[in-house]
Amino acid sequence: MRDFHQPGRSAVIARRGAVATSHYLSTAAGLDVLKGGGNALDAAVTAAAVQAVVEPHMTSVGGDLFALIAFPDGRIEGVNASGRAAAGSDAEALRAQGYTSVPIEHGASVTVPGGVAGWCRLLASHGTIGIDRALAEAIELAEHGYPVAPRVAFDWAKNVERLSANAGARQHYLKADGTAPVAGDVMANRALAGVLRTIAADGEAGFYSGAVAEDIAATVQAAGGAMTVDDLAGVSVDPMAPITAGYRGHDLIELPPNTQGFIAQLILCILEGFDIARLDPLGPERFHLEMEAARLAYGVRDRHLADADALEATPEELLSERSVAALRARIDPDRRMDHLGSFDTPGSDTVMITAVDENRMAVALINSIFKDFGSAIVTEKTGIILQSRGGGFVLTPGHPNCLAGGKRPLHTLIPGLVSRDGVVTHCFGVMGGQYQACGHAHVLSNIIDYGMDVQAAIDFPRIFMEPHGADAVLSLERTIPEATRAGLAERGHRMVVRDVPWGGAQAIEIDRDRGVLIAGSDPRKDGCALGY
Repeated sequence: MRDFHQPGRSAVIARRGAVATSHYLSTAAGLDVLKGGGNALDAAVTAAAVQAVVEPHMTSVGGDLFALIAFPDGRIEGVNASGRAAAGSDAEALRAQGYTSVPIEHGASVTVPGGVAGWCRLLASHGTIGIDRALAEAIELAEHGYPVAPRVAFDWAKNVERLSANAGARQHYLKADGTAPVAGDVMANRALAGVLRTIAADGEAGFYSGAVAEDIAATVQAAGGAMTVDDLAGVSVDPMAPITAGYRGHDLIELPPNTQGFIAQLILCILEGFDIARLDPLGPERFHLEMEAARLAYGVRDRHLADADALEATPEELLSERSVAALRARIDPDRRMDHLGSFDTPGSDTVMITAVDENRMAVALINSIFKDFGSAIVTEKTGIILQSRGGGFVLTPGHPNCLAGGKRPLHTLIPGLVSRDGVVTHCFGVMGGQYQACGHAHVLSNIIDYGMDVQAAIDFPRIFMEPHGADAVLSLERTIPEATRAGLAERGHRMVVRDVPWGGAQAIEIDRDRGVLIAGSDPRKDGCALGY
């Protein structure tokens, strides 16, 4: 139980349905759908559409989507609505221009946005409402305006220079005087409202063909990219069989590559060899082990993770007992690893939405444009922010994740489910770009090792790495105690205190014995959990 003398928020406990998102308007819209008889998927898509308006730096109709859906009959399905690189993408051409990585504010970083196709096809296959109903609140907010929330304003102000460099971004996402809105300013985007109306009327065809698609392709090409209307018309939404890994009697259910879901599993598999629960949850011993496991797991990620068709090692191989044991053996509980070694196998900015309905369909859905405001390339006619997911590729010849036409990049997005004895107990996710896999492991360790409820587990202080890898410097939230910092320094870690907190999270626990839902939302964002 939390200390009610201290600042904080209680978990939301509901009987029939619950929604948790990173923006209160999104949560409210999703809950309205549930209360109106819609299911969890209807609520999640509605909430995602609202966030594409009210959190424009985090998601957009120009972004991607992944989802995990647990059905009342026990089935679990995964969906990959992440876009592919334009057919004409050319890593060699970028290298010849002097680039060593895919430039973010460049058309090469813009992959086909798969999110709208994901919304439409998910509703068609598993929803009870149409895309017109799901977009209604988003259209209203885009047309008539919404008040900018405090965290949104904080992030928006940091991106003025990037937005100023692009004509469409200046037009649609800065005020008339070229400044960012502050908290409480009312912003509208009537061009985007028009796009949403077209999708509501014509479904995904209204986005991936005709005037909207022509505007996207022309904008990307003007920014140096190769995208064509044919690339957009070829958008794919694919089923993904989830992958499962155990942690202390629970199963973490994630999506396979091209997502980094198995990296969250790998961190926990490494940590299972240590008695985490006996350690102070805020102490240096716990964070040292977590960060060392993360450094190793992210090394595996950067060596192996790619489009599923380009993998050189499967998640099953990399999560094998032999592979995990070899990685775990590298960790010294008392000292930071100076050299991580090889990551061949032995012998070989984002919104997260969770919703659960009365029938206990549980949905973890994540929508994203990657960096703040994605590529910062915005269509002038239609006001669409285009994602920078192509920045997940590398330009290293022969690497499985090297940029190529028609290929999906390494994706940081990972919705998650937890089950015990074959029954889903939690749907959750942790935003924060590269942090997401580490965030999954951290939040689940808080729940499983330390018995925290979902809200306490989300609130708890975080550490990550910048950059990840052998040269990682630990990047601490300000709430990490001085004694913990000293203990980490004694173990050889270099540290910085981060200006902004690490990511955000949403989670809903399904307590079947008592017939209630327990929901939490991250105070690092503007959102909330609501239930009824």
